[in-house]
Amino acid sequence: MGRTTRQDVSSELSRRGLLRAGVLLALGGAAAPLAGCGLLDRDGQPPQPDPLAPLLNESLQLAAGLRATVDVHPDLADRLLPLAESHEAHAAELARLTGVATAPATPTVSPSGSPTAGPTDRSAAMAALRESERVGRESALQACAAAPAERVALLGSVAAARATHVEALR
Repeated sequence: MGRTTRQDVSSELSRRGLLRAGVLLALGGAAAPLAGCGLLDRDGQPPQPDPLAPLLNESLQLAAGLRATVDVHPDLADRLLPLAESHEAHAAELARLTGVATAPATPTVSPSGSPTAGPTDRSAAMAALRESERVGRESALQACAAAPAERVALLGSVAAARATHVEALR
């Protein structure tokens, strides 16, 4: 009764071998369709840009526009630099959230190759800044409405700050 013969051991090993082979085939067969559809091969695909990247770039451009206006109208520094710093803080937080490295935005360059500063007429400069902030507020509101819950607080803060900036520039 408890005696094992050589024939019993060899049949047991072949059953184990057969089971192992079956499991390996099943696992290999299940992984093959996944590899074929590209789920396992992500190296060749560029990552999708974060939907907040445009808002990040816009924050940097708004800050640069405010600073450029201060360069032309230094008497507005006390009024405009806090707004620029607010945009820069939002840009830094958006960069952290999206994992995007940023460099401070610089004013755009005119076709002549020199940086375009704000308008030399003070009221025209303020009107241009107000319009930029209004457009920025609208894009922040749209981003906030479309964002997942974990991003809404930051985007709400960005939209509120931009709405406040529109009023501060009156």
